[in-house]
Amino acid sequence: MAIKVLVVDDSALMRALLTEIINGAPDLEVVGAAPDAMAAREMVKTLNPDVMTLDVEMPRMDGLEFLSRVMRLRPMPVVMISSFTDRGSEVTLQALELGAVDYIPKPRAESVAVFQNSAEEIREKIRAACGARVRALPVRAATPPQPPRVPASSGLSTAGMAGRLIAIGASTGGTEAIREVLEALPPDIPGVVIVQHMPESFTPSFAKRLDSASRLTVVEARGGERVLPGHAYLAPGHSHLLVRREGTGYVTELSKAEPVNRHRPAVDVLFQAVAAHAGANAIGVILTGMGKDGAQGLLEMRQRGAWTIGQDESTCVVYGMPREAARVGALDDVAPLGDVAARIVARLRAARP
Repeated sequence: MAIKVLVVDDSALMRALLTEIINGAPDLEVVGAAPDAMAAREMVKTLNPDVMTLDVEMPRMDGLEFLSRVMRLRPMPVVMISSFTDRGSEVTLQALELGAVDYIPKPRAESVAVFQNSAEEIREKIRAACGARVRALPVRAATPPQPPRVPASSGLSTAGMAGRLIAIGASTGGTEAIREVLEALPPDIPGVVIVQHMPESFTPSFAKRLDSASRLTVVEARGGERVLPGHAYLAPGHSHLLVRREGTGYVTELSKAEPVNRHRPAVDVLFQAVAAHAGANAIGVILTGMGKDGAQGLLEMRQRGAWTIGQDESTCVVYGMPREAARVGALDDVAPLGDVAARIVARLRAARP
């Protein structure tokens, strides 16, 4: 049976484009196309769609307000349609906090052909959303989270942590998963390097949100920075993130090499660099995400002596990347998302000289 999709967008052109793209796959079917939230609300009741695509900016009721109501009253997989602007990226990140599974770039009029060239990626996102774990969320303002109450110190000595490095990779559902892990890490943790599949217009906003949500200093990597304890470096959306050894520590590097696993930044690229330069001094973490990016790189990390952990199936929004990592034998440990940070700290304590 085909996946039933409801398209919600105030643009007739976008509704037509999405309908054409979605109906171009035999396993997908657009059962309705609504110009605003009011019409969409009635279609949700009568058509019972499996997935909804939702425009961020609409008349009468914007996408965020409608999403919050949907996730409270009738939780369902939602893929946001977002413009790649500063406002678009910020609103989309808020939508992911409220429970949206993923997002699709909304093209400018002159880039419609580019949008059509992404047809298969759009279909894959809708398929992944259909299988995603969605839960009802309490109503809350879509505002950046406040700094959490976490231990002021892990009790890890700076000397004992010299040369240590933590690498994290995620994709679909990863914005909230990464935030939850970083929130629970103490500020004296070794340096953290992160790849989240995300466009370049989104990563600056995402880094700022992570910085405000955690006790770590989180920045978008620029390349050439020393990786410092208590700091996290997010790959920019335009480049692969790598590290190289320098003295007793590490320095970030950026690369505009070709996409790997169709992604740039790619988790595999980061993990392979960490495997080569940090070896047994590294910890590798793979979180929720569609596809297989990161599995081979994490396997290389484990083969070089790094300790590795994957998010378990029950807490993943999309159990793709961690499943592939488990399949190839890349994992030392598997844990629910809420336990990942504690397992990292426990491993660091156990590995102290």
